[in-house]
Amino acid sequence: MPIYEYQCDECHERFEKFVQSMQNADKGVTCPKCGSQHVHKALSLFGVGGSKSSSSFSAGSSCSSGST
Repeated sequence: MPIYEYQCDECHERFEKFVQSMQNADKGVTCPKCGSQHVHKALSLFGVGGSKSSSSFSAGSSCSSGST
């Protein structure tokens, strides 16, 4: 089950929502702070950071050659 990040258009609160299916990701999402249904999916910094760190991890994989 995916977790989506949202941001409220009314109060600008960022929050996560555990969604049971991708088809229902935008249905019935309300802001936990103000109760507004005017929310949109936000860019997940975890997802962006994950792809960046995976490329930097592969660049640093030569660590084992220093142990001999």
